[in-house]
Amino acid sequence: MDAIARRRLLLLAPLGVVAAGGAAFWAMLDRMQSGRFDPHDIGNPMLGKPMPSFNLPAVAPSQGFSSQDVRAAAARKPVLLNFFASWCVPCAAEAESLAALAGQGVQLWGIAYKDKPEKTRAFLDQYGNPYARIAADSTGSTFIDFGLYGVPENFIIDATGHIAWHLAGPVSEPMIPKIVSLQS
Repeated sequence: MDAIARRRLLLLAPLGVVAAGGAAFWAMLDRMQSGRFDPHDIGNPMLGKPMPSFNLPAVAPSQGFSSQDVRAAAARKPVLLNFFASWCVPCAAEAESLAALAGQGVQLWGIAYKDKPEKTRAFLDQYGNPYARIAADSTGSTFIDFGLYGVPENFIIDATGHIAWHLAGPVSEPMIPKIVSLQS
C-alpha cells in the first residue's frame, strides 16, 4: 500500500466512525418510537427470576411481611412491590400515581428502605398511604437481594412468585394504564 492510499484510508476512518454512530443512533430512535426500547430501563438481574426470600418487620400501624406473604397474595392477584424512603424526593413525586394505582385496585405493598419508622409515618401522613401493607428494610439487605440501584424502584410479582416487571425510578401518570394491565 503506497503512502497516498494509506492517507486516504486514514482520512476516511473518522467518516466511518460517524456513519456507524449515526446508524446506531437512528436504530435507537426507531426502537423508541415503536416502543421496543426504553431509555430509562436500566435492567435488573432479578427480572424473570423468583423473588428473593425475606422477612421484614412492620411499620406501624401496618403489619410487616415476608416473601411468603407476597407469594400468597400474588397467587390471587399480582403484587406491585414499591421500595421507597421518606428522604427520597422522587418517592414523594410518585405518591399521587401510587394512590391512583391503589384506587384502581392494584395490590400495592411498600418497603421502606433504610428509614426510621417515625420518618416513614410522617412521609405517609404528608403524601398519603396507598399501601395495603408496609414493611421496613432498615439494614438494606432486602434492597441488595432485589438488585436495586436506588429508590424508588417497583416490581410486579406474579402468581408464580417471579419478578414479572421492574421499574427503576418513580411511577408516573402515563405508566398507570400499563401497570393496571399487568395486574390482570
